[in-house]
Amino acid sequence: MNEKQTSILLEQLRPALVLLALLTLLTGVAYPLAMTGLAQLIFPDQANGSIITRDGEAVGSELIGQSFDDPGYFWGRLSATGPFPYNAAASSGSNYGPLNPALFDMVQARIDALHAADPGNTAPIPVDLVTASGSGLDPDISPAAAYYQVPRVARERSLDEAVVRQLVENQIRERLWGVFGEPRVNVLELNLALDKFQTKGDS
Repeated sequence: MNEKQTSILLEQLRPALVLLALLTLLTGVAYPLAMTGLAQLIFPDQANGSIITRDGEAVGSELIGQSFDDPGYFWGRLSATGPFPYNAAASSGSNYGPLNPALFDMVQARIDALHAADPGNTAPIPVDLVTASGSGLDPDISPAAAYYQVPRVARERSLDEAVVRQLVENQIRERLWGVFGEPRVNVLELNLALDKFQTKGDS
């Protein structure tokens, strides 16, 4: 390559490299910093993971479920993530179709667990207590799923059912703007409210 060709090549490369550098700074540095700053300014709680604290310590996120199997607590939805439930690094649903025997086995196992924990409860089991969500991380259950568990939780904690039912009612979140989504109960927040109520009662 002679000197003239090299000069032409450099003239063609220079604007491309300058544009690459400018776009890298704009989209790789300036834009993320601006969005991060804006999020921290307008939605600081959500931008920091919607962390739930108790006594000043983080106990979980409002957006990611936790596994509860103690009969004295409300249970959430099943989680299909691996290698452990509610693994935020492996969000996924079961992908089982309605005719898949594995789905039937999973649902039946949860039904058996619910009946074993509360054999006297003959009410129909809400579907969200025996199925996983699409993400496998759903932190919420329906009010019906929470009310179904009231007798068991009240019995295990030696509380009046009306008291536990009221705690559930206090935790119900209505549809966004009265239109979007469905009424729901955050399982972690409900269990924390349950612990707090009983701690106050014992003090």
